[in-house]
Amino acid sequence: MNDKVLTQRLLAIDALRGLVIIIMMLDHVRETIYLHMQVGDPVNVATVEPALFFSRILAHLCAPVFVFLTGLSAYLYHQKAQDLADTRKFLLKRGFFLVLLEVTVINFAWTGQLLPEKVFLQVIWAIGLSMIALSLLIGLPRKVLWILSAAIIFGHNLLDSIDFSQSDNPFKYIWFILHDRSWIVITDTFKMRTSYPVLPWIGIITFGWLMGRWFTRDTLPEIRRSLLLKLASGGLISFFVIRAINVYGDKPWQQMETGLQTFMSFVNITKYPPSLMFILLTLSLGLFLLMFLEKNQHKSWITFLTTYGSVPMFFYVLHLYVLKVIYLILVAMFGKNKGDYFGVDSVFTLWVVTAILVVVLYPIIKKFSQFKHSHKHIAILKYF
Repeated sequence: MNDKVLTQRLLAIDALRGLVIIIMMLDHVRETIYLHMQVGDPVNVATVEPALFFSRILAHLCAPVFVFLTGLSAYLYHQKAQDLADTRKFLLKRGFFLVLLEVTVINFAWTGQLLPEKVFLQVIWAIGLSMIALSLLIGLPRKVLWILSAAIIFGHNLLDSIDFSQSDNPFKYIWFILHDRSWIVITDTFKMRTSYPVLPWIGIITFGWLMGRWFTRDTLPEIRRSLLLKLASGGLISFFVIRAINVYGDKPWQQMETGLQTFMSFVNITKYPPSLMFILLTLSLGLFLLMFLEKNQHKSWITFLTTYGSVPMFFYVLHLYVLKVIYLILVAMFGKNKGDYFGVDSVFTLWVVTAILVVVLYPIIKKFSQFKHSHKHIAILKYF
């Protein structure tokens, strides 16, 4: 395989990563200046406006695609290193770094408190723990990993009825980390919220690792795109069939007053933890996008996406602090005009603000990306 094809293959991964973190910023803009219109999980279709609903559903792409790409990239790292112990070390170090980052730098960006009473364990924490789990699994045979990944993704909803919320069993906290969104009480004045239970994410990152073989030098682009098309199509068909049956994989959808609301109910999927329906829909769309981006490598806008995707963690931390500063400035200027919050009046404004930030932040992202790739001897830069 020539260097051009190899570069295109890897650029598609960065481009998809860049696309989903830009979409992620839209959702975080919503959580900054539209929080007075809060949405549940799943969303309350009967009360939410369609524009807000579909903006939220679009953002559902972000976490599963990012975790999937983390597993895929880990496999490519392993192919380059050709050393299982080195790959395990890489995953462990990065995983623990992400967990530490979540409970310090990222939590401060959300709460503004150096010594908070509550810490929210969110997506970066989940990615970190998933990387740690993957480091322990990668020595298993591929067939075993396929079975394990499929069992977690398709079977974890069978565990939904297990409830330790009222139990005094100390092992309940392990269950909260794995499957239930709940509080881990450390002391009377400090507790942690498992916002992203990690069991399904372990299934997703393992799936990404297994898919990594399709992105090695040994797989021709045409074959890879054909495999991606088949898998994405199969996943999407499975979503519609299982969802139509309406007995497993998520909270049931309902016939609503209008056709639009009924469709909204049908695609109204649960993120915390990600249901089978959530995973099937988002990963299938992600695979379609990956195939599309690889086929369109020659387009000029790909460079824009790959720049963002080349430094995802730097962008993640940067945009959280930018949004925090913007919010504080708006509150200082206009006060809390929506009860306990400052907020804007329309979803359209969220899209406009996001578009402006994407353009404004691009020069900073580009500079850091260039710095990162020209200073590869600085080990810490690999984490960003």
